[in-house]
Amino acid sequence: MGKETERKFLVRGDFMPHVASSSHIVQGYIARSESLTLRVRTRDERGYITIKGRTDDSGMTRAEWEYEIPVGEARELLAFSRGVIDKVRYLVPVGSHTFEVDRFAGANEGLVVAEVELESENESFERPEWLGEEVTGDRRYYNSQLLRHPYSEWEK
Repeated sequence: MGKETERKFLVRGDFMPHVASSSHIVQGYIARSESLTLRVRTRDERGYITIKGRTDDSGMTRAEWEYEIPVGEARELLAFSRGVIDKVRYLVPVGSHTFEVDRFAGANEGLVVAEVELESENESFERPEWLGEEVTGDRRYYNSQLLRHPYSEWEK
């Protein structure tokens, strides 16, 4: 079984001088149950389908399986989603890790979130100066929730 362990943070500073690369992501959710979510995504000119399990009590770890599929098929499958998340992802190396910084567009414009993937929940990592409040486990920041309750509708 695949497994992902990650921590999520708001971004409160200028990370752009440290960006190694970026890509445009459009993703939607085509099936959901209590225990699994089925996501489809295009990332530039590549397509992916991902099955994600329920997040554990720590909010950091869950089962995950991701497979590359033809980008045309991914675009067709996106039509089955009740909307899409549109974002640019920046890869930002920091120490021995790479942060994935997502700058959201559309109804989630203004939200910038950084994730770092870890080997275990106890793994330490270098915390860059542009990293803000930790939101790991806060369901409001899950992409699937941002589709249902966009950032633009939150009380500020």
